[in-house]
Amino acid sequence: MSKYYYIARNHSGNKETGTEEGANQEEVVSKIQARGLIVVSVIPERADTIDNGPAKVNVKPKFKQKRDRITGADLTLFCRQLSTLLGAGVTILKSLDIIAKQVVSRRLYAVVLDLQKNMEAGLSFHEAMVKHPKVFSDLWVNLVESGEASGNLAVVLSRLATYLERDAEFRGKIISALIYPTILLSAGIGALFLMAVKIVPTFAEIFKGFNMTLPVLTQILLKVSDFLRFNMLAIFLVALGAFFSFKSYVNTKKGRRGFENLKFKLPVFGEFFMALNVERFSSEMSTLLESGVPILYSLEISERSVGNLVMADIIRTIKEDVREGKSLREPLERSNFFEPMFIQMVSIGEEIGELPQMFKKINTFYQDYCEVFLSRFVAMFEPLVLVFIGGVIGIMITGIFLPIFEISKIGG
Repeated sequence: MSKYYYIARNHSGNKETGTEEGANQEEVVSKIQARGLIVVSVIPERADTIDNGPAKVNVKPKFKQKRDRITGADLTLFCRQLSTLLGAGVTILKSLDIIAKQVVSRRLYAVVLDLQKNMEAGLSFHEAMVKHPKVFSDLWVNLVESGEASGNLAVVLSRLATYLERDAEFRGKIISALIYPTILLSAGIGALFLMAVKIVPTFAEIFKGFNMTLPVLTQILLKVSDFLRFNMLAIFLVALGAFFSFKSYVNTKKGRRGFENLKFKLPVFGEFFMALNVERFSSEMSTLLESGVPILYSLEISERSVGNLVMADIIRTIKEDVREGKSLREPLERSNFFEPMFIQMVSIGEEIGELPQMFKKINTFYQDYCEVFLSRFVAMFEPLVLVFIGGVIGIMITGIFLPIFEISKIGG
C-alpha cells in the first residue's frame, strides 16, 4: 500500500487536503469520491511533500514546441483533449500533465504548467484559469466553474470544445468565401494600374513622333497615366495616411460604435452583418445555458465577448430587464435589432423551458443564412468584377488604338 497526497472539494466548494492509502491512484480516487468529495488531484506522497504539499514535477514536452503564440486551434485541441481524458476517469492534474507533453506552443506549455502549479496549491480549475485572462475568456472560466460545481466538468468541456470547433468551422467558411473575390479584385486593379503606368506611356512616346491632334479619349487616358506616374508616392502616402487615420478613429469607442452602426445600415450587406452578430450571440447563449450557467450570467458573458459595441449595448439592456423579472421578449422587441422570428422562437423557448435548444436552432438558421448569402455574393461578384475590369481595359485599349487608326489613314 502506498500513501497519496490529495486535494479535494466538498459540495460547498471548500478545499480539503490530506493523505490516503491505496494500491494505486484509481483506488484512492474511489475512496475519496465515496466520501462525497470532488477530487482535484491525487499525487504519490514523497518525503518532500509532507510539509510542503506535493512536489513539483518537471514536465518535459514530448514534442518540440514550434512557436510562441497560442492559436484558436491550440485551445480547441486543449479543450477536446482535456474533456476526453476527464471523461475517461483521469484526474485533472494527470490530464494536464499528459497534455503538457504534447502541446506545440511554448506559451500554452507554460500556461498548462502554471495551471498545474496553482491547482496543486489548492485552487480550483476555474480559479487557476482566471490568472490567464488573455488565454481563457470569460466564456471558458464560467463554463468550467459551472462544470466544477455540477460535477460534470468533462461534459461541459465537451460542449465548449464543440462550440469552439463549430465557431472555427463557420469563420473558416466565411474567410474561404471571401478569399477568391479579394484575389480577383486585387489582380484586376493591379492589371489596370500596370497598363496605366507602363503600357500607356510607351504608346504616348510613339504618338509624340506624329504631328497630330489626339482623340479626346486618348488625351484623358494620357493625363490619367501621367497623374498616376508622377504622383505615385503622394497617392501611396495619402492612402496610407487615410488608412491609419480611419484605423485610429475606429479604435476609439465613439468611432467603433459609429462604424458598426454604418455597417448595419448598408444596403444588402447590413442584414448580413446583423446576422453575423446574432449568430455569435445565439451560439454563446446556447452553449452557456446548456452547460447550466444562469441566464443573467450568460447574458453578462455574452455582453463582454460578443465583439460588437452596438450588440453589447442591446444585450446589456436585455440583462437589466431580466434582472428586474421581465421576460426576454420585451427588451428584444424594444431593441429593433432582432427579427420577429428570433423574438418569437426565444419567447416560445422561454415559455416551455427549452431556451438552450431554441438558441441552438436559431444559431443553425443564422449560420445557414450567412453561408447562403456568401455563396450567392461570390457567384454574383465574379461576373460583375470581370465586366467592370473588361470594360475599363476596353476603354483603355480603345483610347490607345484610336490614334493608331488615324495614323494608318494618314499613311494610306
